[in-house]
Amino acid sequence: MKYLLFLLLAGLVLACDQNSETQDNKKNEPEQLVEIKDGIYKEWYPGKKQLKYTGGQDEQNRRHGKWSFFAENGRELSTTMYIHGLKDGFTVVKYPNGALHYRGEYRQDKMVGIWTTYDEKGIKVSDKDYGYPEE
Repeated sequence: MKYLLFLLLAGLVLACDQNSETQDNKKNEPEQLVEIKDGIYKEWYPGKKQLKYTGGQDEQNRRHGKWSFFAENGRELSTTMYIHGLKDGFTVVKYPNGALHYRGEYRQDKMVGIWTTYDEKGIKVSDKDYGYPEE
C-alpha cells in the first residue's frame, strides 16, 4: 500500500513538472504581434489587446488600399491610401487628442495638391500647395 501511494505521488509530481515546463516554454516564446490573413495585415501592441496597424496587401505583400495606425488607447491616428506599396490617395493624420493634425494627397509617393496643417485645438495653421505633376 505504501508503494502504491509513493508511485501515485511520484506520478503526480512528474506530471506537474512537465506541465510547468510546457507553460515556461510558452512564456519564453516571443509574442506573435503580426497577423496576415487573406491579404489583410494586422499588427498589435504587446499583449495583443489593441490593434496598432491594419491594411491591405497586394500579391507581393506591399501595402495596398487603406492603411490605418492606432494609438494604444484605440484611437485612430492616421489613415493613408496605398497602391502597390506607394502612397497614392488621401492621408489624414491626427494628434493623440483626436484633433486633425494635417491632411493631404499623394500620387505615386509624392505630395500633391494642397496640404493643410492644424494646431492641437483643430485651428488651421497653414496651407501648402504642392501642385500636380504634368500627366
